[in-house]
Amino acid sequence: MKLQGLYAITPELADNDDLLRRVTLALEGGARFVQYRNKQAAASPVLALQQAQRLLARCHEFDAKLIINDNLKLALEIGADGVHLGREDGDLAAARQALGADKILGVSCYKELDRAREAQRCGADYIAFGSFFNSTTKPAALRAPIEILQLAKHEFGSLNLAIVAIGGITLENAPSLINAGAGSGARSGADAVAVISDLFDAPDIRARAAAFSKLFE
Repeated sequence: MKLQGLYAITPELADNDDLLRRVTLALEGGARFVQYRNKQAAASPVLALQQAQRLLARCHEFDAKLIINDNLKLALEIGADGVHLGREDGDLAAARQALGADKILGVSCYKELDRAREAQRCGADYIAFGSFFNSTTKPAALRAPIEILQLAKHEFGSLNLAIVAIGGITLENAPSLINAGAGSGARSGADAVAVISDLFDAPDIRARAAAFSKLFE
């Protein structure tokens, strides 16, 4: 399954029930890819394991995929659907080998096409660029130009390598990333948008997920 549409990234919560409730609403709204990201839980392997296991089971109830952020060991331990790795999170080729061919490998490429090329050579399934807008999650993140999505689509679009946009994405600015460089309305930018705050801080998470999903119809 190629990663596309809304890519929901979990908020950092210590309350397992609240986390599961919010993710369930996003799944009910149409999210089919969820990334478990909790830097706070990294200090508590037991909490991370509990949350990841519960999220994996819930995602599979909705025929959705759970991808683990920055933690290959945890992804392998629970049998997650994949892992997402940043620059400091380990060797990409080794991760691909450990995951096997049927799992998802995602790679943060920031604003670097050379890193995207390395990810493609190592067998990545998707490449993520950003931050495109001011992000409350990573306020110090380097900004990427929207044009990089168009360049990546041109270079990697025919290779079945999904292109993900991340960083400060809202329902209002997402279309500029999905349609980056498009003169006729055809999607020539991101295949998926990764969203945290604008999704999980919304008054109605289910409705917001549905609205994001509708952008890709």
